[in-house]
Amino acid sequence: MKQLIYLFTITAVLFASCNTDSQKGKTAETFQPIETNVSARPAGQKHVVGLTSPKMDTVRVGFIGLGMRGPSAVQRFTHIPGAKIVALCDLHPDRVEKSQQILDKAGVPRAAAYSGSEDAWKELCQRDDIDLVYIATDWKRHAQMMIYAMEQGKHVACEVPAAMTMEEIWDVVNTAERTQKHCMQLENCVYDFFELTTLNMAQQGVLGDILYAEGAYIHQLEDFWDSYENDWRMEYNKTHRGDIYATHGMGPACQVLDIHRGDKMNYLVAMDSKPVSIPAYLKEKRGEEAPDFKNGQHTMTMIRTENGKTIHIQHDVASPRPYSRMYQVQGTNGFANKYPNEGYALKADAVEAGTVPNHENLSAHSYVSDEVKKVLMDKYKHPIHIELEETAKKVGGHGGMDFIMDYRLVYCLQNGLPLDMDVYDLAEWCSLAPLTALSLENNSAPVAVPDFTRGHWNDVKGFRHAFVN
Repeated sequence: MKQLIYLFTITAVLFASCNTDSQKGKTAETFQPIETNVSARPAGQKHVVGLTSPKMDTVRVGFIGLGMRGPSAVQRFTHIPGAKIVALCDLHPDRVEKSQQILDKAGVPRAAAYSGSEDAWKELCQRDDIDLVYIATDWKRHAQMMIYAMEQGKHVACEVPAAMTMEEIWDVVNTAERTQKHCMQLENCVYDFFELTTLNMAQQGVLGDILYAEGAYIHQLEDFWDSYENDWRMEYNKTHRGDIYATHGMGPACQVLDIHRGDKMNYLVAMDSKPVSIPAYLKEKRGEEAPDFKNGQHTMTMIRTENGKTIHIQHDVASPRPYSRMYQVQGTNGFANKYPNEGYALKADAVEAGTVPNHENLSAHSYVSDEVKKVLMDKYKHPIHIELEETAKKVGGHGGMDFIMDYRLVYCLQNGLPLDMDVYDLAEWCSLAPLTALSLENNSAPVAVPDFTRGHWNDVKGFRHAFVN
């Protein structure tokens, strides 16, 4: 009897094991993320990975959108050698005049003014004395403005997020490829002092093989909702689910992971919590019911890359909590973290003996001391910061990173170098808005992230900033 029981047990276990293996095989064979349409590159059109344009001594700029972000950009450009502000445009004439006064204060000539019409920006784009169109309007208008400007022969720099739908994203990519014009998203967080230092450490191998990066936009916007003209940002949150403002977290994460420069994002999974705080805010502050509010209280996205690495991105503009971009980089030899406590944790053999004080006492179980952190920050200060940190902090713009962003844009155009961010960065980082919505609407199903380079993601081996030799 015992033998029969034993035989039955073994048979059951073997059957279960075979069945499990069969199911595993079946799952592996049938697993297929939801895919969006990826059309072939149109005939005669070529990719813009590593795109350069002829050198220009003076970069002539036209600004569109002079509300929240535009005037500060105008002010920063008055401090950039080789930049000339040619034209200013906003729907409201008084905003144009305020920016003209910025030019007056800087002692530079006033610019051509465009205002009073929904299409005044097109006149600016049509000018033949502008090289770069700088867009700082609400994000609903970004894609059409970028496309039109490139079609008029202009390079484009656009505030974040630069495109909101897959159709817009592909139209922008195709226009950049067809016209062979630079199209850069103005993502300032990739120039933050901690982020750039960490990137430099990673590129020099201090952190080992980078396996994981994290980023976020966590910023309660209750003090800002009424500042957006015609309530455009609130309306977008009301009607759209998903991570609709992902680029501040995506930018630094993608650069440290060499996305489309040796690796690519393959698929993502998104999950969100139900919206509570913003509907409550609308009811309390505006007397407005919002039973169908779409954007979740907190949205989380997990991304897996071709090389088996992962990215975690979060979005939350509703919850009462301190501002955070959740920046983290995890390597096989060390760890970097910016929020809430900025610091590094390193294995003892991550740096050479004599590089930092008490080298032998380094432990990945705890942050390095403030003394060691300072030595690391100084030793691995990025060349961009070595050149620009002092000026950037004087000029300002989110602690100086906005100035560095604008300076680098002009520097690369002047010297005929590839820009720090290209149209594929724009596409990849912005695609989280529509792709996370698609995942959420399908019970957090995996969704494929398109290869916006259409086969050229591995042409460049590793992300690097370009400099004149």
